[in-house]
Amino acid sequence: MRPARVLRSAVALKPSTLLQFHKMLTRQKYGLLFSPKRVRRPGPKGPSKELIDAVVEMKRRNRTWGCKRIAQQMALAFGIEIDKDVVRRILGIHFRPEAGSGGPSWLSFIGHNKDSLWSLDLFRCESVMLRTYWVQVVMDQFTRRIVGFAVHRGVMDGAALCRMFNRAIRTQTLPKYLSSDHDPLYRFQPWQANLRVLEIQEIKTVPYVPLSHPFVERLIGTIRREVLDQTLFWTAADLEDKLQTFQRYFNKHRTHSGLEGRLPEPGEEKVTLNFASYRWKQHCRGLYQTPTAA
Repeated sequence: MRPARVLRSAVALKPSTLLQFHKMLTRQKYGLLFSPKRVRRPGPKGPSKELIDAVVEMKRRNRTWGCKRIAQQMALAFGIEIDKDVVRRILGIHFRPEAGSGGPSWLSFIGHNKDSLWSLDLFRCESVMLRTYWVQVVMDQFTRRIVGFAVHRGVMDGAALCRMFNRAIRTQTLPKYLSSDHDPLYRFQPWQANLRVLEIQEIKTVPYVPLSHPFVERLIGTIRREVLDQTLFWTAADLEDKLQTFQRYFNKHRTHSGLEGRLPEPGEEKVTLNFASYRWKQHCRGLYQTPTAA
């Protein structure tokens, strides 16, 4: 360097900066001499690549599932305990939703065109032709199991209510008690007589307090979000077929938060899967997919 350039560099560089730079070089030297050849980040080991791939694939196939639902479904399928925060971090790093993926595919969309206390409720929905249909849902309040559905189109009266209830609970062992709200439909004489014949005692909820009937009210919201908001139906038979398909998925394959990630109707013993060999099983005509044995 020319003497003039050395002078300018000396003026620009402070002694403290030079000393700090020397300390950094010293630490770098001893770090290279005495540290192991393979440097590992401190802290616990993160999830394996197989687990990350399975979580990302489950989210890709089931867009509406949250982190807690995915964690429970992974525990059910693979027999591993995974925290929902771990799932959230995996999805935040590895999952990137595709453009235009907010809803079911066209293929799925066109494909759709035990205890003593049960809960009962009614709700309405509209067909593709904007015709109103009544849906009656009956669930087991202890196991959260869907007992059955019944669909009716037309004027709702006591006789229609009895026919729907008898259709929803066919082939089922009858309970001792039935919980219902204060809808005027349940005051019809045929409905009261039907319960007396079946030897079922009716229990009423607190008036004007939906929280006193929480399980079936939440179930109706789940049915709307996961089935009726995702597809269309044409007739009562079409609607009942879709609801029965969802009933099989809900009871035997879908984890439930209120049951700590267990199934409402476990059925046969669950086989623990291996990340090296599994496949995806479709439910509700492709709306949802869960891992199963290959």
